[in-house]
Amino acid sequence: MDTRPLPLSLRQFTAPEDVSPELRNALVDCWIEVTNAGGAAGFPFPPIDAHLAGPAVDSLVAGLGPRASRLLVASIDDELVGWLNVRRDDVRLVAHWGTLHHVQTRTGLRGRGIGAALVRRVREIARDEMGLEQLRLAARGGVGLETFYGRLGWREVGRWPGALRLAPGDDRDEVLMVLAPL
Repeated sequence: MDTRPLPLSLRQFTAPEDVSPELRNALVDCWIEVTNAGGAAGFPFPPIDAHLAGPAVDSLVAGLGPRASRLLVASIDDELVGWLNVRRDDVRLVAHWGTLHHVQTRTGLRGRGIGAALVRRVREIARDEMGLEQLRLAARGGVGLETFYGRLGWREVGRWPGALRLAPGDDRDEVLMVLAPL
């Protein structure tokens, strides 16, 4: 596998009107590709198609706002190769932390640093632009995500054993992780 660094461009989007129809379609295509390859990115039961991924992307984009939700996209030569979403809840009790969602990279480019670049950059955005103090996420156990996030400074803070039933006899832990301080 080629592990040379890629010439990534990272761009964030903070408003629905900033997401072009072309970007929206690229997000949908990426989500379908990642999910259908077995990725743990929000749809646990592949295969999926645009009829499922499209409305999910539309909902995510509709919720974008500088304080509440941001989309971070990785591109190479203007082609989307990965993305993620960070959100905060505006309830005062928990408004100091955000949640990371849908971290994904094109399957043919895995292991090339795209996911790590996205997660490192979102840490800066969360801290410096959104004023967050910590990030949280829930990851599917059994696919190496704890190791991936652990290398980036995240730590496991809990598990729900067998919380995710992917198929009969295929129960996975839901792994709770935190990145603090930012």
